[in-house]
Amino acid sequence: MTGGVTPGLRAERVSREAGGRLVLDGVHLAPPPGATVGLIGPNGSGKSTLLRVLAGVLVPETGVVTLDGRRLDEIGRRTVARRVAVVDQHAVTQVELSVLDVVRLGRIPHRRAWAAPGREDEEAVREALERTGLAGRGDQSWHTLSGGERQRVQIARALAQQPRELLLDEPTNHLDIQHQLELMSLIASLPLTGVIALHDLNLAAMFCDRIVVMKQGRVVAAGTPSDVITEKLIADVYRVSARVAPDGPDGRPSVRFVPGRPGH
Repeated sequence: MTGGVTPGLRAERVSREAGGRLVLDGVHLAPPPGATVGLIGPNGSGKSTLLRVLAGVLVPETGVVTLDGRRLDEIGRRTVARRVAVVDQHAVTQVELSVLDVVRLGRIPHRRAWAAPGREDEEAVREALERTGLAGRGDQSWHTLSGGERQRVQIARALAQQPRELLLDEPTNHLDIQHQLELMSLIASLPLTGVIALHDLNLAAMFCDRIVVMKQGRVVAAGTPSDVITEKLIADVYRVSARVAPDGPDGRPSVRFVPGRPGH
């Protein structure tokens, strides 16, 4: 970008209440373009709410979210949807859909109302299926897929939007270890900016370029996995004891939890 405009998606001093409780409290988040950012913290720390605010689904009560320097509420939902894709924890439907049907939903922001898919739409869908390892499975029923396969289809649907930013809320929940590793490897390899809410600290350390830690609606730490994921931070934020060693891939930290609370 030129002219001093800050590229990408940014949250600046964002706050929001829910049920009389401050769930986001002056949050600042500025993912570097092309980076995979892990959003970690205990349940109720505000991770999912922050993702919804970044996506424009929720509006901050104070502060602002911008995309390439422009406020989301000034851009319009359709334009935002062409740039920012969201993958939620669970995707459930009672409608009989094929894999291809689901992935084609990602093209809705790019098509005129009631218009049939064009060549560009079909090409985007084909590329998304190939990138996620689903080529040749377009005719398979959504309801016959495993949990890991459904998550992969949802990522393909998001990629069909051709976004530059991808927001994912606990994408590895309820997946076995193999599917967790495969899914995170896929996400980290994508040529876009990713913000991922995660519970698993080892997955965050292994696959994310940067880590943002939330506690009670605030960002309490941000930086590289080695800078952020420490025994002291885990004790302060999660109230558990852990041993952290630099024996993960490329010297990244790995976490081993220890029974008992810190100091016990």
